Amino acid sequence: AFLSQYPSPMEKHVTAVETVEEKTDLSTGIIYRRRIATCQNVIPEILRKDSTLSIFLKKCCNSSVSQVSVLKVPDIYLEEESWLNMEKRNMSMKSHCLTWTQYASLSEESVFRESLENPNWTDFTQKGRISVTGAGLLNCVLEAFAQSFLKQGVKKGIKIMETLLQEQCG
Repeated sequence: AFLSQYPSPMEKHVTAVETVEEKTDLSTGIIYRRRIATCQNVIPEILRKDSTLSIFLKKCCNSSVSQVSVLKVPDIYLEEESWLNMEKRNMSMKSHCLTWTQYASLSEESVFRESLENPNWTDFTQKGRISVTGAGLLNCVLEAFAQSFLKQGVKKGIKIMETLLQEQCG
């Protein structure tokens, strides 16, 4: 499969990726792919313990453990859609989290395209959005953790993609 970035030994948190839809637009040649990724839950264990959450939520947030017990799930699921246009030499990707949708919104958009400066280079742009609601003051803690983790993930993702491009395209 083209540019199969995950799963990869370079990124242990992504444990599986399943292609659930793939089609080619015959008029444009654009290849559309929708995949579901299974990732390990990386929220720190301390935030997943009932006793820690109970004390924190009662004192600080006037909230309860039941509102964030969903953090205890072992896996997180993400949906990724991609559009590959070989003629224009670009690929767009959009992904969002399917887990915790009642408490959190996580989305990312990436574009890989041929550089205007040099056709042998790839320009990469990425933007993302994180929002956590329904957990009182814990919202900020979870958003900060997610932002930090995702920044690290972006760096790993770029390294993996560079390695793939080098292996597949020279």
